[in-house]
Amino acid sequence: MKTIVYLVGAGPGDPGLITQKALSLISNADAIVYDYLSNPTLLKNAKASCSLVNAGKRLGFKAMSQDQINRKLVSLAKKGIGTVVRLKGGDPLLFGRGGEEAEYLKKNRIKFEIVPGVTSAIAVPAYAGIPITHRDITSTVSIVTGHEDPLKNKSTIDWPGLAKSKSIVFLMGTKNLKSNIRNLIKHGMSTKTPIAAIQWGTYARQKTVMGNLKNINEKITIENIKSPSIIVIGEVCKLRNKINWFESKPLFGKKIVVTRARKDASNLVNKIFENGGEAIEIPTIEIRPIKSKSILDTINKVNDYDWIIFTSVNGVNQFFDNFFSKFDDIRSLGNIKIAAIGSETARNINKYGLKVNLIPKKFIAEALVSEFKTRNISGQNILIPRAKGSREILVDELKNLGNKIKELKIYESVTPKSHIKKDILSQIINNNIYGITFTSSSTVHNFFKYVSPNSLKKEKQVKFFCIGPITAQTLSDYGFTATKIAKKFTIENLLKEIVN
Repeated sequence: MKTIVYLVGAGPGDPGLITQKALSLISNADAIVYDYLSNPTLLKNAKASCSLVNAGKRLGFKAMSQDQINRKLVSLAKKGIGTVVRLKGGDPLLFGRGGEEAEYLKKNRIKFEIVPGVTSAIAVPAYAGIPITHRDITSTVSIVTGHEDPLKNKSTIDWPGLAKSKSIVFLMGTKNLKSNIRNLIKHGMSTKTPIAAIQWGTYARQKTVMGNLKNINEKITIENIKSPSIIVIGEVCKLRNKINWFESKPLFGKKIVVTRARKDASNLVNKIFENGGEAIEIPTIEIRPIKSKSILDTINKVNDYDWIIFTSVNGVNQFFDNFFSKFDDIRSLGNIKIAAIGSETARNINKYGLKVNLIPKKFIAEALVSEFKTRNISGQNILIPRAKGSREILVDELKNLGNKIKELKIYESVTPKSHIKKDILSQIINNNIYGITFTSSSTVHNFFKYVSPNSLKKEKQVKFFCIGPITAQTLSDYGFTATKIAKKFTIENLLKEIVN
């Protein structure tokens, strides 16, 4: 099967704005050649075997020239490695040189497809509260490159015509803004015309400066607006005062570190982005299933047990992965009663069509033991599938009540192999982090394998958010006090504590 090169638009930055087709291609790609303006968060969807090539083009810097990128795409395709994704910020054909890349691929008889993306020309002004068209102001918009090809002998922009436009969007518009404004004024545009400069649009670090053609350069200098930025010119800019929505989100401008295992982190990561924040994924744990004949033998005799206790979502997932390798019908569980620590754990059990008989009000082992004691549950055979290295209190206390316990160590939390200490430190130290989230004691222990407590103490602005008192106590052992502890030990409640 011949390789196909996909020229894919990554959208403007907010990872939620990428198309489903683009995300699917990233997830299945064998090689990805990505740009500086494609959000690096998207690359975390790539499979482990995918080859990542940083093309790194941005104003004033090139990891690879355009000719090198063209040749690289052809080289990868001719190797027959499978699916090649050329990931470009925004839309690949709107000032993204995607047309040139497509021509080069065609010339070299390489099959390609173009996957449009949400263009920053529309999305970035929208995130700044500026509609680039409006029924009462203008029905047309001009989208212009902020810097033309420097090899051109003269500008090909129709400045007289552009100066009459009621709405103009300059992409990559900061470097040449002074000369572009001079050309507009020279051809008749009023110096009082409103203008907005938007840096890092659709990201949590978005910054917007308003002014007019006369004073915007001074304001940009004062506010230190640099590339990447977009310039919007016209009366539409005034509507920002009414419909600026993104920059008023509760977590706007805040960088929050998520330390959960990557496959478990998506819910929290998505909610941080939805609330205007920037989630920095540093998964300090990886869930590794424990495979053994004794586990399968125990599950094969599941009907010998009166109760099964699940202490985590991962315990549920690993148990049923093993269960369905032995049985093909959930009814094979028989009449066993089910207890769960935590509402998230219970919801995961419910997905299998099972009712949970007991959930303690507090989502900790001590509370479950208290419930068993209150209900005089003793003399029972109890199965507890959970992580290797879990606290012993649950097993010990249930035994003290006269129950027979079978602990099934079904998975373990390990430090991910992919972690590079230098990369983690660069994302934490001197990076203006707002907060760090911890969802288990394991995430705390593993986090401090990469970041020393002494170096973190210098980051005095950092807040710490823990999902429960046990995790908070582990954090305390390293010399830090939890800023907030979720009252209910769920991701939803942890997010509430961060927002509040």
